[in-house]
Amino acid sequence: MEYRKYGKTNLKISVLTLGAMRISSDEADEARRATLERAERERNAMATIRRAMELGINHIDTAPAYGNSERLVGLALKELGRDKFHVTTKIRVQPSRDEALRQIDECLTRLQTDHIDILDLHGINTPDLLETAVRNDGCLRAAQEAVTDGRVGHLGFSSHGGPDLIVRAMETGLFSVASFHYWWTHQRNELAVLRAGELGIGVLIISPAEKGGLLFKPTAELAQVCEPFEPLALTHKWLLSHRPITTLTVGASCPAEFDSHLRALDDDIAALSAEESAALQRWLQAEKEALGDTRCAICYKCMPCPRRVAIPEIMRLRNLLRTFGMTEFGRLRYNLLGHGDHWFPGEKADRCDRCGECLPLCPERLKIPDLLADAHALLEGEDRKRLWEKR
Repeated sequence: MEYRKYGKTNLKISVLTLGAMRISSDEADEARRATLERAERERNAMATIRRAMELGINHIDTAPAYGNSERLVGLALKELGRDKFHVTTKIRVQPSRDEALRQIDECLTRLQTDHIDILDLHGINTPDLLETAVRNDGCLRAAQEAVTDGRVGHLGFSSHGGPDLIVRAMETGLFSVASFHYWWTHQRNELAVLRAGELGIGVLIISPAEKGGLLFKPTAELAQVCEPFEPLALTHKWLLSHRPITTLTVGASCPAEFDSHLRALDDDIAALSAEESAALQRWLQAEKEALGDTRCAICYKCMPCPRRVAIPEIMRLRNLLRTFGMTEFGRLRYNLLGHGDHWFPGEKADRCDRCGECLPLCPERLKIPDLLADAHALLEGEDRKRLWEKR
């Protein structure tokens, strides 16, 4: 396992992080289940965290929003030793200092610890949330007080937003680390990665395996294009070859789910080999051959859409489905649209009224309304909700 300095902190953390969202289970649901099943879930969570430790993973990322994840992490810290992991948890962006302090103390209680290594302000996803986050009389003040008295080591933030917003948050100078999206299949936030490197801010990449394309179970078409490499290992290597990137989250729900991620670390991860670069070029070429003049470069120049259609994300999903048969992934993501609020904003393609405002903005001169209709026909299914969205 390789370890990298995590931004402006004094911590060296593993290039793989245990993202603890999926070790969790819903407490309300558990209350209706047998005690034995709850105990089994706890044993699985403990085994997953223990496996992470054995592999050399020394960083866990959790949050109060992830069901009972913090409680399970706390049980593991107590059994395995608090010194085995650096822990990141989060509090909501809000204007109330007192409420933020209460949340911090509740995190400490659930984690059964007297300190949190990194506290993220969770979900700086819009300009309004950024404004609230950096006010000096609200959650920021609470977090800074917790740093002063030792309950918190360092401050960071997480964002599902775009590069301009992320860069603005980093340039406040308030944060040591940042967590955001950046994947081989969606490189919109490249500017944020580069700026983090210039500012010395550590970068955690959120969900590269799942949201990058369910790459832990690739389609036959994708696997063939990437041979002799596995798509997951190949794209992990590509991410880790970016020196500003410190770590990638592994959302393991059981001990066995680490295995495919570990194969990305088999060789030198500082730079891609010529063979790996060639495999990624084959990936791009496959898209160009399959899609021809309908391939979207996902440049976002068509946005904003007056009907709030999530054009770039829908076109990404269409690219992957039409090229590699990635139907499961496409439908999983597409049918979250309309339910994701600022965490996954935008509407499905059937909201398009063919107003034509996007057409002159597209550098590729794509017939966007027609392609959206095609995507909707391919991807429409039963509506879904985000994993920990309140029902």
